[in-house]
Amino acid sequence: MIERISIADIATFDTTPEILGGLSQFNFLFGSNGTGKTTISRVIADEDNYPYCNVKWKGGTKLQPMVYNRDFVELNFNQSEELKGVFTLGEKQVDTLTKIDTAKEELNALTAKLQGLNHTLQGADGAGGKRAELTALEGSFKEKCWTQKQKHDDKLKGAFEGYRNSAEKFKEKVLQESASNSATLLSLEYLEKTSASVFGQDPMTEKTVAVIDATKLLDHETNPILEKVVVGKADVDIAVMIKKLGNSDWVREGRPFYNANDEICPFCQQSTDEAFAKSLNDYFDETFEADSQAIDCLLTNYKTDASRVQQQIVLIIEDPSRFLDVEKLRSEKELLDSKITINIQRLSGKKKEASRVIELESVSNVVEAISSLIEAANKLINEHNQMVANITTERSKLTAQVWKFVLGEL
Repeated sequence: MIERISIADIATFDTTPEILGGLSQFNFLFGSNGTGKTTISRVIADEDNYPYCNVKWKGGTKLQPMVYNRDFVELNFNQSEELKGVFTLGEKQVDTLTKIDTAKEELNALTAKLQGLNHTLQGADGAGGKRAELTALEGSFKEKCWTQKQKHDDKLKGAFEGYRNSAEKFKEKVLQESASNSATLLSLEYLEKTSASVFGQDPMTEKTVAVIDATKLLDHETNPILEKVVVGKADVDIAVMIKKLGNSDWVREGRPFYNANDEICPFCQQSTDEAFAKSLNDYFDETFEADSQAIDCLLTNYKTDASRVQQQIVLIIEDPSRFLDVEKLRSEKELLDSKITINIQRLSGKKKEASRVIELESVSNVVEAISSLIEAANKLINEHNQMVANITTERSKLTAQVWKFVLGEL
């Protein structure tokens, strides 16, 4: 609040300051005209305009003075000459009446312009003009969009979900995609094929095709016993005769009959002496027996390993993956079976005639072909399973690609 007012050298006040002190929160000044009441109010309202006057505020904190006197009325109240009863209030609004006149002229001009624009927009009868043209254009565009929907709805309907039952919604979706779609433009063939999988019944993960392990089967093809001429010991008496006749395998097959016939020759029915029996046994020594055993084991193991590989392929064919070329696999299996049959026959011959040198039909190429078929199928299965794992993302991606295609056609 104001505590003291000092006034000098203004209006009726002399150069010697007059002090109005001892002020309280509420103060009343009264006197006849010309005694200085208005002057005091002017000093309070704008102290800076009166350099020889001073207003002391309590605590040194000056407040915003609000003074209502003659000056305030002259500055803030104005009456319109054209609009009776209309007054403007405020010092900054002195030019309001002038602005009102200017605004009226502008309003009249704008009203005339608006009438012209409305005529262009909707015609004289309110049913023509540019608005009617726009309605016709939108109808034509909506029809073109709907034609595209009907054209592709059968195979791409998954991407149109939510917009398939309303031509208006479909048109609005086209406009929306036109402004924001940044997908890659792909062929219709790809989109239709992918849609069948992605938008079909919720896809399930597929189990991979079992890999064929034919390592052991292939290893048998390089067994050293195949190239070895298995005959008896060369430094025994009977060896010279056997070598001359070349009938080592024939003699070996006759031994069981000789032993079972109490060492009487099963061919000539003549008794033999002890020396002959010893020579016969020495000829077929431990090395011969070991090699013969190796041939037997090779035949047995080959049959076992071949059967295992064949059975694995049979199981794959009986429960085929839809990603596997089953017919091609059947053809390769037939080729494998024929090679295995030939090899078993050759090994059986080697077992019967150990002195023979044989070579097995290699199955490496057919095994490689079968492995390639399985590998190709498993690659497709892995891609499918990845798609299933990210089905939401894949559907969103494909939807954008389908709309990109539709935009391209439009």
